[in-house]
Formats: sequence, C-alpha cells, structure tokens
Amino acid sequence: MRPLLLSLALSALVAPSAALAQSSPSPAPFRPVPGARDAVTHHAIVLGGKRIAYTARAGTLLLRDAENEPTASVFYVAYTADRADAKRRPVTFLWNGGPGSSSIWLHMGSFGPVRVPVPKDGSLPGPRPRLVDNASSLLDTSDLVFVDAVGTGWSTIVARGKTADYYGIDEDAKAFAQFIERWATKNARWESPKFLLGESYGTTRAANVVNRLQDDGMAVNGVVLLSSALDYNFLPIGQGPGNDYVYAGYLPTEAAVAWYHHRAVGASPDLARFVAQARAFAAGPYLHALAQGDLLDDASRTAIVRQLHAFTGLSEAYVRAADLRIDPNKFRQELLRDEGRTIGRYDGRYSGTSTDTNAAYSDYDPSDTMTSAAYVAAFNHYAHDVLHYKDDRPYDVLDFSVNRAWKYQRENDSNAPTVVADLKSAIVKNPSLHVLSANGYYDLATGFYSTEYLLGHMGLDAAQRARLHYAYYPSGHMVYLNADSLVAFKADLVRFYATAAAAR
Repeated sequence: MRPLLLSLALSALVAPSAALAQSSPSPAPFRPVPGARDAVTHHAIVLGGKRIAYTARAGTLLLRDAENEPTASVFYVAYTADRADAKRRPVTFLWNGGPGSSSIWLHMGSFGPVRVPVPKDGSLPGPRPRLVDNASSLLDTSDLVFVDAVGTGWSTIVARGKTADYYGIDEDAKAFAQFIERWATKNARWESPKFLLGESYGTTRAANVVNRLQDDGMAVNGVVLLSSALDYNFLPIGQGPGNDYVYAGYLPTEAAVAWYHHRAVGASPDLARFVAQARAFAAGPYLHALAQGDLLDDASRTAIVRQLHAFTGLSEAYVRAADLRIDPNKFRQELLRDEGRTIGRYDGRYSGTSTDTNAAYSDYDPSDTMTSAAYVAAFNHYAHDVLHYKDDRPYDVLDFSVNRAWKYQRENDSNAPTVVADLKSAIVKNPSLHVLSANGYYDLATGFYSTEYLLGHMGLDAAQRARLHYAYYPSGHMVYLNADSLVAFKADLVRFYATAAAAR
C-alpha cells in the first residue's frame, strides 16, 4: 500500500499540469434546446351525466438557471375544461415517484380522461390493451397537469444543464416548483385554486415542493399524498439495530395482507376493525416490547410472539427467531412459503410462484409485472395517435440511471432523507392548506401506519391537525388499479377539493 501511495504522490509532483487537469471539472456537454412542439387537441367526456368539453395540450416547458439560460425541457400533458372560469377552476399537478419514474402510472391509471382498465382478478390487461373513457376522471372537478421529472418520459436536460442540477431531493423539488410557477404564468393560472398530487417518492417531492412554492409566494390549497414516503428512516431499506419504528410501522399492513390471504389467526371478518386492532397493538404492547431490546423478559417475549403470530400468520418459531422484528421484505417470502408462493411488494394481495422456496427474500414482485407492458403500449399509442404529440425518442418510463445517480442528502446536510419538516412548515405558514393522506391497506412498499405516525408527530396544534385528512382503500401502492378503490378515491377527492378550495 505504501509504495502505491508514494508513486501517486511522486506522479503529482512531476506532472502538476496533469494533476490540475484531472481536478478541474469538465465543462458540461452542450445539448440542443428543442423548439416548441406542443400538440393541442380537443375532446369531450361525460362525467356524472354531464358532458365536459376539454382541451389537451401535450408539450414541453423550458426550465432556466439563475442567468435565465435554459437547462432542461420538461414534458407535460395538461387537460383543461373549455369555457371554465380560470379564477375559480382548480388545477392539479400530478406526478409519480421513483426517483426516476415518469408520470405514466397516474396518467394512464388514475384521474385522467382515459385509462387502461385492469381486470379485477389481477390478470394482465392483455397484449393489446384498450383505452377507455375514465368514468372516475377528476376533470369534472379540476384541470389536470401530468408532469414528467427531468430524465424521465420525454423530459430531458438541455444546453449546459447538468444531471447534478436535477438528480437530487432538493434539486428535483426546485425544478418542479419552477415548472409550476412557469406553467401558471404561461397559462394565467396564478389565481386558480392549486393542488398537488404525488405518489410514492412523489410524496417526498410534493412535501418539498409545496413548501418551496409557499416561500415563493404561491399558495397551494391542497396536497394529496398517495402511498407516502416522507421519511426514509421509516422505510424498510436497510433498517439497523435500534430503529424499531420500521417494524411497528409495517405491522398493520402485514396484518392486513395476512387477513386477505386467510392467514391471520382469529381475525375479525371486518378488515378495518382488524387493522384497528393491529394499530393498537403496534402502538402499545409491540413498540413497548421492542423498546426494551435485549432486556425484555421471557414471559413478555412469549406473549408478544403469540400476538405477532395471530396478526401476521407467521409461525411462532419464525417470529421468535426474528427477535420479534419482522422485516416487511422477508414477510413477502415467508407468508405463503408453505405453498411455494411469494407475495407482492406494491400490492400484497397478489402472489406468484417463488423462484427459490429456500430464499429469505423474493427476487421479484408479482404485483409489479401486472400492468407495465400494457401501460407503456397504451401510452405510446395515446400520445402519438390521439394527442398527436411527435417525438422520435423512446418514452423513458422508468430510468434506473436516474435512480442510481440520485442525491438523497438534503441542502441542510440532514443524513436521513426526510421532508416531514418541509410539510409542517407549509402547513404552519399557510392556514388554508389542507393535506389528504391516501393509503392502500395492502401496500408493503410504504406502510400506512408509518405515515400516520409521521403525520401525527409533526407538532401541530389542534386547528392545524384539523387540516389533515386520511383515506384508506382495500388496494395496494397504486390504489387506483383497483376499480372499486378508484371510484372511492375519486369521491374522497371531490369532498377534499370542496373543503380545501373553500378555505381560500
């Protein structure tokens, strides 16, 4: 080791110009700035017996740096009702997460004017997916703008822009805030009631963006957090000794999944009631036992083992061997191990044949393969042949290079990615802001009880807490894939919008 270090030091001394050249950052490559290529089409849809004529605009909007030079081109699709009063008509900005995901899932599956129907039995939509008018579209309540993050979809870095300008928690949030402000300026919508709807990592983005918009002087009426990821300490991604909140936070979800697969012992036939019991156990006896760590006495340990067995359906031997700490990712492989099956991460209702029945973890997600191909095919047809948007580049549905390059460290040097303080700041500073937390009972990616815990520990007063709303559905991470849940979600949103818009 020493000779290598010495040789490197000598090289630097005899070749200072080379060392200097290596330490100097290379200038960012210049990428052409695309010209405006907006495609505008006109359509109509019947919602609740009322015909709504609307305009669809598929296009791009340039983001600029402090010198007003373009650095990125953001692709979006906006749906606006014709002849509506822009000052009173809400507008909602929607995005998925990743990071590295386009907005295709929300666009093709949730509240847009068209959607890809998914069979209720969870089977694939088929090799030739069909698009149908979306009876649960939110267009009767709000205009809609689906936005692709830089590096996804058809959004791209241009001119002298750099990935470091956009691939990070705060960098990304700045970009989305700038997009919303520029879009509102371009379309004269600053006075409109404004809503944000983010899913998964998109909730990380939404909590950050709403606070930035507030600081920029743009008040937001409502934020919808779908399947929240607000603090990465509460997600099952490498939890270590001492971080027991992950296990308590995911227990109610594991109980719901066990209930669905008829593995819970002595469970109430009512899901909501059973989940409430699991919540109470997680918040009380379970968390108290975990907090005692190695000092937990044998009698108490045995009692907790039996209760965990009843709630999760896992054997007492497994629970004891796991030291009472059930890893949500291992739970997916363990619950139906005796059947040789593994369950979904995004939706625990779905199961598939395990590729290795002896493995601790599943190497795939049965619920993740359900819609991907159908959505991609449907969107490409829709964008090119219905919206008439022309772009020869492939639509980048999910870019893992963006995900791998992501900077999770915050501007405030926080070690763990968390945006809870950002959300609290926005709620405190804007007394008209309402927040809806929407959750799927069977979502093993982002547990609903962890979200409840975080939102319940923001230090809000009673009036501020009254502006937090919660909704739950018998579905998974992508709540809207379940047709019945989509209908219920739409109804909850209509009520939420009425409350939030009235608070202006």
